Amino acid sequence: MTAKYPSARRRMQADSLTLSLLLALAVTPAMAEESAADGTSTGTDDAMAQAEGGSYGGEIIVTARRRQETAQDVPIAISVVAGEQIDNTGSFNVGRLTQLTPTLQFYSSNPRNTAVNVRGIGAPFGLTNDGIEQGVGIYIDDVYYSRVASSTFDFLDVAQIEVLRGPQGTLYGKNTTAGAINIATNQPTFDFEGKAEVSVGNFNFKQAKAAISGPLSDRLAARIAMSSTSRRGTIFNVATDRWTQSQDNIGIRGQLLWQPNDDLGITLSGDWNKQDAVCCSSVFVRTGATQRPLNRQYAALAAAQGYVVPSTNSYDRVTDLDANLNAGNEIGGAALRLKWDIGPGTLTSVTAWRYWDWQPENDRDFTGLPIVTKSQNPSQQDQYTQELRYNCTGDRFDFVLGGFYYYQRIDTQGTEAHGPASSRWTLNPASALANDPAVLDGLTAINTQYLKNTSAALFGQVSWKVTDQFTIQPGVRLNYDKKDGFYQRRVFAGDGTPILFGPTDAITVARLGVFAPQEISPSFSDWNFSYDLTATYKATPDLLFYATYAKTFKSGGINQNGVPSNAANNPILDAATVKPESVNHYEAGVKAEFFDRKATLNVTAFRTDIKNYQANVNNGQFGVLRGYLANADKVRTQGVEFDVSARPSERFRSYVNGAYTDAKYKRFVDAPCPPELSGGTTAGAGQAPSAPGTAGGISPANCDISGQRLPGVSKWAFSFGAEANAESDLFGQQGQYYLGYDGSYRSSFSSNPSPSAYTWIQGYSLSNFRAGFRTENGIDIFGWVRNPFDKNYLEQLSVGPGNTGLIVGLPGDPRTWGGTIKASF
Repeated sequence: MTAKYPSARRRMQADSLTLSLLLALAVTPAMAEESAADGTSTGTDDAMAQAEGGSYGGEIIVTARRRQETAQDVPIAISVVAGEQIDNTGSFNVGRLTQLTPTLQFYSSNPRNTAVNVRGIGAPFGLTNDGIEQGVGIYIDDVYYSRVASSTFDFLDVAQIEVLRGPQGTLYGKNTTAGAINIATNQPTFDFEGKAEVSVGNFNFKQAKAAISGPLSDRLAARIAMSSTSRRGTIFNVATDRWTQSQDNIGIRGQLLWQPNDDLGITLSGDWNKQDAVCCSSVFVRTGATQRPLNRQYAALAAAQGYVVPSTNSYDRVTDLDANLNAGNEIGGAALRLKWDIGPGTLTSVTAWRYWDWQPENDRDFTGLPIVTKSQNPSQQDQYTQELRYNCTGDRFDFVLGGFYYYQRIDTQGTEAHGPASSRWTLNPASALANDPAVLDGLTAINTQYLKNTSAALFGQVSWKVTDQFTIQPGVRLNYDKKDGFYQRRVFAGDGTPILFGPTDAITVARLGVFAPQEISPSFSDWNFSYDLTATYKATPDLLFYATYAKTFKSGGINQNGVPSNAANNPILDAATVKPESVNHYEAGVKAEFFDRKATLNVTAFRTDIKNYQANVNNGQFGVLRGYLANADKVRTQGVEFDVSARPSERFRSYVNGAYTDAKYKRFVDAPCPPELSGGTTAGAGQAPSAPGTAGGISPANCDISGQRLPGVSKWAFSFGAEANAESDLFGQQGQYYLGYDGSYRSSFSSNPSPSAYTWIQGYSLSNFRAGFRTENGIDIFGWVRNPFDKNYLEQLSVGPGNTGLIVGLPGDPRTWGGTIKASF
């Protein structure tokens, strides 16, 4: 098909400031020093060795254990990505970071419905439920970010990112049972410095970043940074004549550092970030047979209304969603961090407030028909945290002791409305009501909900150097959690008349089959005690062995999206809460350096057993419950990871990271059924379910998916890359020409909580290239291309509502290319 492409919006708030700074730096270049005759490195080599680090290895300083030490000395499976590598590879948010860290998984149908997992666990796959915690904690400058939507924003003036794998609750304020993403930004300096970056590319991609830092007095320093990104969408909506899946991000961060003496530093920071993208859409992928009668499956329902999708090829990247689409997303806050060297250690206090404002509009029928004409759940969050910890490093003993308090309030106001095509699509065609658009046209559900979430903890960890080579490291955590929620759904006819249980006329019954009123006030509170033990053996200065056992818990939760109802239409209150996850974690690893520390090899083996795994289940209906939380009896994830890097010379460096992850439901006997086993008459006593895809068949009430793989987890995942450079000059400037490559591969994975033959995503490999010239005085100019071979792949598949057999998906980005100019002083 052909379509007239609309003009993309043009917006770049930071362009003029950034370009001015670049020009000022470019026209006053510093003269480069020549290489020493004996072959010592130039300033360019030294600068790049310090800045890149990350995947390329070398001496990398991390704060994973709340103190500065080299990554090779830390008995934790950790991936480190330096700020320079983030900029060079275009990995400017968590989603793109996954191409550099193979055990990190990221899935997002929109900023709210985003999951960040490590080793396949952390958050349930599917629609986000506010009533549970994330298993992977996101920390920026020691501040916990509870809203996973923050992971969709651009990184802002980042110095380094550490991805910690495995439980970290005895070191971090909020309990993190699967891992943590520890992000450190560049801090204010008492030396004047600055940097700026501008990138342009196809799809009208424009990105600008700038930061400046320096002293305001002898004791006061400031830093301010900003970033702006815009890009035309990659999916064209023929119904609205607009591109969707666009990027439109802006962020600003400011910091003040006061150092009244050499022992005390107090940093006040604030940030504001906003997204205003045309998002989020999907494309038709396929249909699959369900247990519904044939006249209630997708092909017959579409034909009955004369509906034809604009393309049955997902990679034509066209859609016809007719409802408004929007992903307004604003997040920000302020923090006060105090670091005081007192006695033999350092006292750290982090006080923070954060807010989140989410303004979405969605099309939840995934078609161009006016079935669901409005679907939106705007939310507002306020979060307050206080962390206090003392860490000390001694000859034989190191320890961290801390306390953490957390309070969160989320308010949500949801609206879902049906349109004139709903009656024919939703109701049984055998009923005369299916031919009357007025029955469901205008039917509206108004949801009101809130969550009050309080958590407090004491945690600590001690490292005892039994000998110069052998260290024992126990840790403990005492945690209290309390959640109070409220959920109310009111239902109204198109004329505004409330719909209530009681009347038995056919129209009311039909409407209640789509939307049912409900009100619950779930609550949960519990104490739990976690502990871990790590043994470390430093065989040589370049060889470390370690083993860890951890017993930990992920807090219980409450269902904030409603619960199933019984035959009397009363909510099943036993389903209002979900039990805490009980986690047993085992890990062993080795970290080694070779050839005068020019090569690094790290290998980790792990196993995590989880009881009462918190899973999303989905009943496939338009109405009361698109999805709710339940406990799977047992889940297990195990595997092996390795990180290899080599730096044979200053002219070449390379890395290969890989992971084998076997993540399964060990026991989940009452799971929701996949679409091929759903939609038929529910099996009664003595009735055998029909074969998969049997039209008009008998569906089991639940399915046993024990032994099947967890969603979103590839068994095999790799990232790999290399960079070569050669010294030369350009326009009289001494520097380096360089060529870099970064690639990734992941094997097939399931994109549905209960694995379905219709929702497996095939494995794929992606490549990125860059080539440029950088100088000793901080100028870097390079061109880049991502997905140069224009690989077609899907990031996510979703099952359409109503068990009609519709499967939609989100294609990954096609080939993108552009250029970047960076300057620093």
